[in-house]
Amino acid sequence: MFSVLSLALITTAKEKSLEDFLHDGNNQFTAKLFYEVAKSKPDESIVISAYSVMTPLAQLALASVGESHDELLNAIGMPNDNITKAAFSFVNSKLRSTKGVTLNTASKIYVAEKYKLNAEFAAVTRDTFESEVQNINFNMAQEAADEVNAWAENQTNHRIKDLVSPSELTPDTTALLVNAIYFKGIWKYPFNKYATTDRDFHVTKETVKQVPTMYNKDSYRYTDSAELNAQILEIPYEGDESSCIFVLPHEIDGIKELEEKLKDPAILDKVTKDMVKVKVEVFLPKFKIETTTNLKEILPKINVKKLFSPQSARLDNLLENSGDLYINSATQKAFIEFNEEGSEAAAANGKYE
Repeated sequence: MFSVLSLALITTAKEKSLEDFLHDGNNQFTAKLFYEVAKSKPDESIVISAYSVMTPLAQLALASVGESHDELLNAIGMPNDNITKAAFSFVNSKLRSTKGVTLNTASKIYVAEKYKLNAEFAAVTRDTFESEVQNINFNMAQEAADEVNAWAENQTNHRIKDLVSPSELTPDTTALLVNAIYFKGIWKYPFNKYATTDRDFHVTKETVKQVPTMYNKDSYRYTDSAELNAQILEIPYEGDESSCIFVLPHEIDGIKELEEKLKDPAILDKVTKDMVKVKVEVFLPKFKIETTTNLKEILPKINVKKLFSPQSARLDNLLENSGDLYINSATQKAFIEFNEEGSEAAAANGKYE
């Protein structure tokens, strides 16, 4: 079973073009990232937040020049710097104003004590991403890691812990980009806790486990997709501006086939257009998933390569008088939990230079 947090943002006609750029870029990036992470963790339950990876990549695009800059814009589906700045500024504002749910984003750049952010980039990252900037002593690796980890934990309601390891911080570390996203939503139609019972859950065709399974019967948007060979259910959160879409393959061993089909970034938009509101009996397992993803291994597989090379990263606009900067390490930690009340999700990313 797959679950995708989907935000239905209401926009004016004037804002529509920015939403389109973000929508298409996010779909494209999510499809590629999800496929590669799923392939790297076969037979594991995974959770990723593609949007929270796009955000630092957008920041780095605005800090880079040449082929590296173009590669990053192409990866996140942005045509130029002006659209990038306008689109991310717009979406961050819209996310915070989404009705009925808690949805927070945060960004911070830690800079080694002897360095300073380029003034123009500092203004852009503050205005576009509301990013904080702080000098820090990376020579004191444990203290620096503790400070960064406390920030990430506070931004994610204590769901993301130990984002940064002291061993990854060295005297050569010049900057650390971190960002976080936190979501909590209450179901519009809550599940009754007394209806939750242990039921069979097929891990594979051969392996069946008893897991706590929630039950509800109500009117939901639903479709049975021949194209995906799967059932699709949308469960709304309070406020009716956000929802969770579940995709359940018809075949018990149909996950791999579904992963291949979801490589098409337009497929979910296409099949969800056929959804109609009908009475549905819902059996949904309670679950909690935590995933750590090595983005330095995954991003090159979706053609984000130049950032990781001192010769080609070209992060010329990030710091003043810094020499050849490049990304030495990049990690995402993500968390999601579903229960009778609603769901909670968080992710944090750290990129070291």
